[in-house]
Amino acid sequence: MPALLSTSVRVDLAEIVLDIASDDARWRPLVRFGETERWYTRLDVTDDYEVWLLSWLPGQRTGIHDHGGSAGAFAVAQGGVREDTVDQPWSEGLPGQRVTLSSTHLAAGATRRFDSRHVHEVVNDGPVPAVTVHAYAPALDSMSRYRLVNGILTLATSERAGDDW
Repeated sequence: MPALLSTSVRVDLAEIVLDIASDDARWRPLVRFGETERWYTRLDVTDDYEVWLLSWLPGQRTGIHDHGGSAGAFAVAQGGVREDTVDQPWSEGLPGQRVTLSSTHLAAGATRRFDSRHVHEVVNDGPVPAVTVHAYAPALDSMSRYRLVNGILTLATSERAGDDW
């Protein structure tokens, strides 16, 4: 992992997650798979960002969510995942608005960057287990989860780090 970075240095989250994902000796001994839901563990936290390792059995998903104002990136280390992204830029008025989703399939070696307004769902829709590495800047302190019914996005819950995960 890179050394602690000063807040004046722009952190390349995609570079961080790709570096970890491409070195299976760094993550493979740690990974576990949960039968009922995706498994995750935090790998690192610095003053500027945090890094998480996630595993996904076929069919496991995050649900539609944001990252509480943190920007991020993730890389696929094993298998593949599908990302469903809300096509409308996030705004304070997003819940209750009609939205559409676009889907992108990401295979091992793929990296995805996103800004602090990103709203998405990640799902393992493939036949084999998947592993992903995620980084957020600043570290996650909250997340909102949404429901999509008949094209209308509504707020389901808001969660706080330390209280809800």
